Amino acid sequence: MLLCKWELSEVGGNLLQLALNALQISSRTTQRAPLSETVEREPNLLHYLFPAGVDEQTIIDILTRRSCDQRREITFEYERIAKKDLTTALKGALSGSLEALILGLMRSTAQFDAAELNASIKGLGTDEETLIEILCSRSNKELVEIKKVYKDMFKKELEKDVAGDTSGDFAKLLLALTKRDEPSNVIDYQKIDEDARSLYEAGVRRKGTDVATWITIFSQRSVPHLQRVFERYKSYSPYDMKESIRKEVKGDLEKSFLTLVECFENKQLYFANRLSEAMKSKGAKEKVLTRIIVSRCEVDLMKIRTEFKRQHKRSLYQTIAEHTKGDYQKALLSLCGGDD
Repeated sequence: MLLCKWELSEVGGNLLQLALNALQISSRTTQRAPLSETVEREPNLLHYLFPAGVDEQTIIDILTRRSCDQRREITFEYERIAKKDLTTALKGALSGSLEALILGLMRSTAQFDAAELNASIKGLGTDEETLIEILCSRSNKELVEIKKVYKDMFKKELEKDVAGDTSGDFAKLLLALTKRDEPSNVIDYQKIDEDARSLYEAGVRRKGTDVATWITIFSQRSVPHLQRVFERYKSYSPYDMKESIRKEVKGDLEKSFLTLVECFENKQLYFANRLSEAMKSKGAKEKVLTRIIVSRCEVDLMKIRTEFKRQHKRSLYQTIAEHTKGDYQKALLSLCGGDD
């Protein structure tokens, strides 16, 4: 099995290295080169693997240093030759936070997001933190893909599941975000001032908040448009948009609007701050760490690293090393990619 120690009685050396040589990929490289068809050059390698004890470091080296497409090819070849499901094998071999991280890597980014959303709303209680982070930080294009994958995976509509587990204005905002149109970078210069004034008049200027107006503007305008709206908003309100949100709404609705503003302004800084918050205490919020690192490792993790260092005056790599331990730490550091 891929997840067990590699031994071959008739051939000296480490069979894992032979396999990686066949793939033309170094065991130490972080470069995600195409696998092409080289995996088929040693079609019987996996038959020499047997469960002599789990080699977590080998699993980490193979799966955290490959792209999603490469992991998909590795999975295909493993299952073709070993006649076993790799994900099931990994579940049996690993446990805890390392298991959650590695299994997350075996999915595409959209599949991982869909699974996280489903886990946040199934069963007793709702994980609002996960709902807010994913639905308020993903682009229109990403949300379209997540909805499609969610239906394929769970045979249900994401919107219906969200509606069934949330309520009030919080539910209305999340549903509006899931129903956004195709991605657009259009800036309607004629509406910038109008939108800024509408946000002010629906909030700070009046008694009570016209949340429906806020939801409409936040969910139906492009990011570059809203960036200009928030800047213009300052000419009407004595508070900036985030201060206004804190004064006008509370609870999950407040967190959602704040997340949207932070992502509209600088999404990578938002994730850098989320990672910092997850590692402020003695231990680490491993679920948050796993979700962000896995979901962003092939999207914008390098930019998040840069923002983390700029904002918190230390590297993400060093912070992870201080607040995690064991094989889970090794996997996170491998995905992080290096110190800054």
